[in-house]
Formats: sequence, structure tokens, C-alpha cells
Amino acid sequence: MSISRPLPRRACRAWLLAVLLACGPAMAAPATYQLDPVHTRVLFAISHAGFSQAMGTVSGSTGLFQFDPGDWSQARVEVSVPLDRADLGDAAWNKAMAAGNLLDTRRHPQATFVSTRVLGIDATHAEVTGNLTLHGVTREVTLAVTFNQLKRHPLPPFRRTAGFSATATLSRADFGITSWKSVIGDTVQLTIQAEATRSGQELEDTAPAAGEAPAAAPVEPDAAAAPLQPTPQDPSP
Repeated sequence: MSISRPLPRRACRAWLLAVLLACGPAMAAPATYQLDPVHTRVLFAISHAGFSQAMGTVSGSTGLFQFDPGDWSQARVEVSVPLDRADLGDAAWNKAMAAGNLLDTRRHPQATFVSTRVLGIDATHAEVTGNLTLHGVTREVTLAVTFNQLKRHPLPPFRRTAGFSATATLSRADFGITSWKSVIGDTVQLTIQAEATRSGQELEDTAPAAGEAPAAAPVEPDAAAAPLQPTPQDPSP
């Protein structure tokens, strides 16, 4: 009967190193991305006295998320939305929306969302649940998220960029915003388009490949800085 002998110490170390290298990608922490405030927009739609869905946008959101395309369970999101930049396309409506009986942006200029759990559906879809703080009230909200793509941006500084789309539905009354019920509906439909660039990426991630982009590529304008076009005023407050 043969008796197995323990592996030499050097062989044990080599075996352990091989196991660690094989598990390395799975054990690595997800990359961190910073939101691009120019290319991240929140669109909201709400009934205008039943006649139509009034639509507005909020630009300038900031925050970060951690994301691994191969593992939704490690994803994490923290976002701040500047409500004082909400725009319905009309100065009078913008003023009414920011007033104390609605968003009250003087006291609550920001809305925040912090994820608490992420449920992956498939490689490009997930449900992201978290705490939304709006108008000084915090409620749980779930976003239906679509992962669009992750690649190096074609314009300088050629950073790795991730793109996402998301939708959600909430009740404004749940957040203590109850004025003008005869004119403004309760259900708010949210549509979010977000881009974010990777933080602390290595040099090769920022250098363009040969022939990938011209040496002096055009710089994208800040769409948020464009002046509003005048629109007819709605007689409703």
C-alpha cells in the first residue's frame, strides 16, 4: 500500500499562488465611475389637468457608481440631482414648480438616491432599489435599469465611459408634495439617461489607439449652458 506524501513547501506556495491568480478577477472590487453632469439627464412627466403629460428635465446630476459588467450584485449607486435646475421650458412654470408649496427648492435644493440592493435580470438589465430623498422625505424607489455599453469615449481625453438608461414611477404625495391636485397629477414618470467615466483608470485606458480619433478632436459643448427658447406661457399656476 502506497502512502501519499505531503507536497514540498515550495510546491504548496506555487499551488496557492496559482489559485489566487485564477480567482483574482472574481475577487476584484468593481470599478468606480463618476457621473458626467452634461450627459446625464432626468426627464419627468406628470399629468397637466388630464390634458397632456407635462414634461421637464433636470441637468447637472453628480455622483458615482460602482459597476462590474459581469456581476450586477456588486453594483452601487449614489446620485445627487439639483432640483433648482429643473426646467419645464417656461419661466413662469419653472418659478411655480420651485415654490414652497411644490418642490420648495429653497429649502430642498437637492434630491438624492442611494442604492440599497441590486437584482440582476440578465447581462444588460437590472432592478436597482434604493432610498430616494425628495422634499425632505425619504422613500424606497426601484429603478428599471438598462446597461447600454462600456467602452473608451471617442473624444479626448478618451476615458472609459459607461452608459445607462433607467425608468421609475413615483407618487409626489408620498414625498409630501400635494398642492394643486386639480391641475397637477400625482403619478410622476421618470426617465433617466446617464453617462459616467471611470475613476483612477490606467494610462492605456486614456490613450487613443492608432487611427481611432484625430489629434485635435472637437470639444462637445455644454448643452446645459444653452439659453432657453421663449415658449408660450400656460395660464395655470
